[in-house]
Amino acid sequence: MLRSSQYKHLQDELRRHEHLYYVLDAPEITDAEYDRMMQELKALEEAHPELVTPDSPTQRVGGKPREGFVKVAHSGAMLSLDNALDEAELRDFDRRVRELLGDQSYTYVAELKLDGLSLAVHYRDGAFAQAVTRGDGSVGEDVTENTRTIRSIPLRAKGSFEVRGEVVFNKKAFEKLNAERELAELPRFANPRNAAAGSLRVLDPSITASRQLDFYAYFLIPPRPTQWESLEALHAMGFKVNSHRKRCQGIEELVAYCKEWEAKRDSLPLEIDGVVAKVDSVAQQAKLGWTAKAPRWAIAFKFPAQQAQTLVEDIIVNVGRTGAVTPTAIFTPVNIGGVMVGKATLHNEDEIGRLGVQIGDTVLVERAGDVIPKVVRVVNEGDNRRPFVMPTTCPDCGGDVVRAEGEAISRCINTNCPARLKESVLHFAARGVMDIDGLGEVLVNNLVGSGLVKNVADLYKLTLDDLVKMERMGSKSALNVLKHIEASRKSTLNRLINGLGIPFVGERTAQILAKTFGDLDKIMNADEEELKKAEEVGPKVAHSIRQFFDQPANRELVERLRHEGFVFTYEVTRQTGKLQGLTFVLTGTLPNLTREEAQQRIEAAGGKVAKSVSKKTNYVVAGEEAGSKLDKAKELGIKVVDEAELIGMMA
Repeated sequence: MLRSSQYKHLQDELRRHEHLYYVLDAPEITDAEYDRMMQELKALEEAHPELVTPDSPTQRVGGKPREGFVKVAHSGAMLSLDNALDEAELRDFDRRVRELLGDQSYTYVAELKLDGLSLAVHYRDGAFAQAVTRGDGSVGEDVTENTRTIRSIPLRAKGSFEVRGEVVFNKKAFEKLNAERELAELPRFANPRNAAAGSLRVLDPSITASRQLDFYAYFLIPPRPTQWESLEALHAMGFKVNSHRKRCQGIEELVAYCKEWEAKRDSLPLEIDGVVAKVDSVAQQAKLGWTAKAPRWAIAFKFPAQQAQTLVEDIIVNVGRTGAVTPTAIFTPVNIGGVMVGKATLHNEDEIGRLGVQIGDTVLVERAGDVIPKVVRVVNEGDNRRPFVMPTTCPDCGGDVVRAEGEAISRCINTNCPARLKESVLHFAARGVMDIDGLGEVLVNNLVGSGLVKNVADLYKLTLDDLVKMERMGSKSALNVLKHIEASRKSTLNRLINGLGIPFVGERTAQILAKTFGDLDKIMNADEEELKKAEEVGPKVAHSIRQFFDQPANRELVERLRHEGFVFTYEVTRQTGKLQGLTFVLTGTLPNLTREEAQQRIEAAGGKVAKSVSKKTNYVVAGEEAGSKLDKAKELGIKVVDEAELIGMMA
């Protein structure tokens, strides 16, 4: 009894502090105190799992990755809003409302238009039950587990109802995420809406949990008599609602509100791109009705984009961690919406051609989503303009810069290029490649930064003394890393091919190449026509392989790995067994076997493992949390087996 009361007290306290911190922005305790309480609750739940409830604060942590999102029909259409792009269009909307309502007086509720992702959140019998994206307005995607990680969404509330709102990033969280993506050589999100959508729709809920998403409610089903009362009710239930909302008596007050927040938009912690105005009375909303696409009782007044003209002083290139060579325009610095802008990515040669921009031109620059600078168009062609030419050699290492057929991006293909070295080492050490446990991003950064590792072959020259000098690396951890480095020398040829980082050659293609040729030297010396004889290797992949091994630096790396004792041959055996001629697809988490182990067993018995379900699939092996592949199998009438049945088939 004491444990139960202690557990309930801890839950209630953590919920209260979550609401204070994430909704009211008025924390009463430090992060450390909050973490201590959370650890205490986790310990209690581990010792007494019978106490755990679905709405416990510990249940916000993301679960296992899923394989796809289930489509769900909305309770009622989530319609988009018509836009008013200037004051005249806003006044025209008011005229239509006035004419349709006749002699009735009316009030608008004005709310700031947040730039995010629309979401419908359902509560049943007081508990958070389901969350569905807007989708096409009629059918969305079930993102319940991901939404559970958003701490400004209560896990329990009184009654059964639906809340619609916007999933958003604040400016600091958005910039932090983009900075992290730049470091990882991933494309920046163009605006908070794209970022929110990308973060909510990842298949791994733990990624959503790490991204500091927020939720602002703007609609309640069933509604109160007025929109204002619905917003007040949502606030009382523990949801965040727009704190700058205002009741406007007529069009003049509404226009003034829009002008006020257009001028003050940069002072907000969130990105806004306009104002949403709704007729307050729900009864009047019903009288006004809807068109096929939007309600007649609401309008979105869109702020104009923040733009300025400036001179393109130069176009330079940056080499990213994946070898991508990206052109960047350097401007005469210009103030756009309170931010000094001095450069913007031009993405690739095709984009430069589309814009027709050259060095010396005056261009119109806009902060896309009011965040990321973007060249909109050329305003004036410069008198002494000169075109940008993509370099044929890498500015960092002198290696060849190539653009594969069908690709928009040019790349440096030297694996040892300093600009892409860290990524190359991390890929080489990854699980499923060389499996060098402990060789994570921090250690790789330190090893590369210190000059100890100039290519992946240098890993095999590291000593205990080298590693213990690295930041946060004790002798026990260092010995563990060295043990896994040593073990990786025995890796199979297909893993070595994958580890080299050849563009367009991943795990499956590496396996096919190893089985087909049986020797790395044969692959290195094969021409494109010979390479295309391998199953699933087309012209694009064959050309990439040939280009890779034509680089002297890459061949030198291979020779160093040969010297380190790597196996360059693959035992090609004729597969015969009980699964001969059968194609399998794996989905979900199996109770005992990893996917790699299951694939190896199937192939050893003569079977083939495909990545997607088709009419050619004979069996789908399903484990826990099987996703869209299982649904596809049922749809096509393909036999589904579990791990035990699979093992029985091979026995």
